[in-house]
Amino acid sequence: MKTAELFEQKPVFSLEVFPPKPDSDESVIYSTLEALSDIHPDFISVTYGAGGGNNGCKTIQIASDIQERYGVESVAHLPCIGLSREQACEILDRMQAHGIENILALRGDRSDALRGTGDFAHASDLISFIRQRYDFNIIAACYPEVHPESTSAYDDINWLKYKVDCGADHLITQLFLDNEYFYDFYDRASAAGIDVPVEAGIMPVTNKRQIERMVKLCGVELPKKFVRVLEKYEHNATALRDAGIAYAIDQITDLIADGVDGIHLYTMNDPYVAHRIYEAVESLISVSAYAV
Repeated sequence: MKTAELFEQKPVFSLEVFPPKPDSDESVIYSTLEALSDIHPDFISVTYGAGGGNNGCKTIQIASDIQERYGVESVAHLPCIGLSREQACEILDRMQAHGIENILALRGDRSDALRGTGDFAHASDLISFIRQRYDFNIIAACYPEVHPESTSAYDDINWLKYKVDCGADHLITQLFLDNEYFYDFYDRASAAGIDVPVEAGIMPVTNKRQIERMVKLCGVELPKKFVRVLEKYEHNATALRDAGIAYAIDQITDLIADGVDGIHLYTMNDPYVAHRIYEAVESLISVSAYAV
């Protein structure tokens, strides 16, 4: 089933997992999926090794197994940086052969090793390439706090509108910690004529290293409310984890009350955290579904 169709019925609740590293025990991801299966998400997305890395084959197999073993729709990530058109076709053909209908088309993180290689400069190039040759449901990323490489919020929305015009059917946001950024972004997107479903990407922040990496890679702003939580609990790992869960629940509660199209939970392969959050918001999603 194509994920864009899910939004016709109710607010969507989905999860993201990542495949094991090449030298890791592959059974761990299936233990994680088994532990997540009773959440019954609308779909589970699986990240991908950039530039056609070794994790790519695992992504396709895991996404296929999610559908076959657990009866849950899956989304396979595909970053295009460093890919040739021939490599992209090879990957897309494998996805199609494994029954995968949904792709999250991304540029991926730039690196010195991949600089100047590949046939796709932007995610929009990959989206257009897929739309012209295949019948996949295409998902794209968006940035409530503006893409780090955009010159302005106006420029960012124009590029996003271009991605949608190229063929994106559904959007998932980068993580954010202040819902006001999401609401402002959503209003700008709507005003620009972007009318595809937009899922809010929520990452429960459960340790200090995760926060530091987030700020460095994504430029996420830490709201004063969140900084107070961090300062109070940063030296107590369990307390910080629980505070991070509570903060994510508060974000999701507010978003659902405001009528968000869906919630995409970045699980970091932690079933405990995912369960705590889902159990707290499950009834809210059900009530919203009934209202629809």
